[in-house]
Amino acid sequence: MNDKRTAPEAPRAPAPDAGPPTGPAEPVVARQRNWLPSLIWLIPVVAALVGVALIARILFDTRFWVVRPRLDTSGISGLGTLLSGAYIGADPGTAEETAGEFTGLETPPIVTRDASGRQFTLKAKDIGSLDIGSPIYFRRIKVGQLAAYELDPDGRGVTLRVFVNTPYDKFVGANTRFWQASGVDAELSASGIKVRTQSLATILLGGIAFQPPTDDDMGPIAPENAAFVLAEDESSAMRPRDGPAQTMLMYFDQSLRGLSPGAAVDFRGVVIGEVKSIGIEFDREEREFKMPVLVQIYPDRMRRGADNVARESRYTELERLRFLVGKGLRAQLRTGNLLTGQVYVALDFFPKAAAAKIDITQSPLLMPTTPNSLDALQEQVGEIVNKVNKVPFEEIGADLRKALATLNTTLKSAEQVAKSINNDLTPEMTAAMKDVRKTLSAAEKTIAEDAPLQQDLRQTLQEVTRAAGSLRILTDYLERHPQSLLLGKPEDKKK
Repeated sequence: MNDKRTAPEAPRAPAPDAGPPTGPAEPVVARQRNWLPSLIWLIPVVAALVGVALIARILFDTRFWVVRPRLDTSGISGLGTLLSGAYIGADPGTAEETAGEFTGLETPPIVTRDASGRQFTLKAKDIGSLDIGSPIYFRRIKVGQLAAYELDPDGRGVTLRVFVNTPYDKFVGANTRFWQASGVDAELSASGIKVRTQSLATILLGGIAFQPPTDDDMGPIAPENAAFVLAEDESSAMRPRDGPAQTMLMYFDQSLRGLSPGAAVDFRGVVIGEVKSIGIEFDREEREFKMPVLVQIYPDRMRRGADNVARESRYTELERLRFLVGKGLRAQLRTGNLLTGQVYVALDFFPKAAAAKIDITQSPLLMPTTPNSLDALQEQVGEIVNKVNKVPFEEIGADLRKALATLNTTLKSAEQVAKSINNDLTPEMTAAMKDVRKTLSAAEKTIAEDAPLQQDLRQTLQEVTRAAGSLRILTDYLERHPQSLLLGKPEDKKK
């Protein structure tokens, strides 16, 4: 077949002997062939051959999904299919085996095999508000996303697969801490209210954040598929690592209102454990109810900061615990918040507590307890109230009324006696007072300075003074001449 086309013929000139044209000339149209050769029929053949070749070489782990408009937590995708229509997307596999039958994915994979980065495994108690595609942040910068999650076979936790893009995957070290950054983390302390969130998206969609505990403690770069623990919040993630836990059982004889699983167990203000469960038991021997509380204590928290203390064996720790119980170590319920009524378990020393022992061979250990001082005070107040209720106030009131009536009668009688005494004795008392005044006036005249008695008394005193002087002279003379008492004065002898 010849595919060349014929050129159009040129218009012919009119003959010289032809007369004038009688009308418009007819246009000359080039004649073409009625059919054209085409290769369009080769397109389906080539497509079929390519499809057969691809199917023959599709690897076993290749993934397929339908690309169409989607709205999920990561945003809106596939809008281009509104014009072009839905089509099948593929993520080529890396296995050596091929397959001819595949099951398409419900949603496109978050991470394709050509993505640059590394995957890590996270262990958590629950999924929280996370979902496939939830962002992962490092210092509030989005560096990856949640690729997949599944429930553990024993049903006690969840395993998550996260993908961190290059070059941020080098910041995931052996000591890196992961935590759920979903929502808003609010903390009320003495310095005020602190609100933390990674971004606005995490408030609505949830997310995961990671960071080393300190800038110098990242550790070596974590390998592919390294496993980490996903904490519930940042404070829990940055808390120092706890060693093996020691389970203890405590029985309280008081109400457990305000105590809940997760409540703190502290030793003089330092949190060393938490409450795992609470319950109620009936003691058939003593015929009373007891309130068991199961707690977990982390001994490493009590040793933290003591670098010179080597880690001791479990037996040595239990021996020390038995010694401390002998010194008065007891568990006690205390109120942590007066507004909410929150209660926690406190370990402290009570030297006056009743003697108790602990059996270190039991599991769990049975820790002795002591009642709360407030509860003891309440019990004492109750006893006082009971004693007060036993007082016969009605009988005492009746006796008191009788006593008051008798006292009233006595007072009336005393008033009458006073009136009688006043009427009978007042004149005599008035006369006696007059006599007393006269006596005092006479005495005043007698002892006055110009009274005769005073003058006579002065003269008498002067005479007594002169007599005393003469007597002193005589005494002195006799001391010098004692023989005068017998012989007389020498002058008398001469005469």
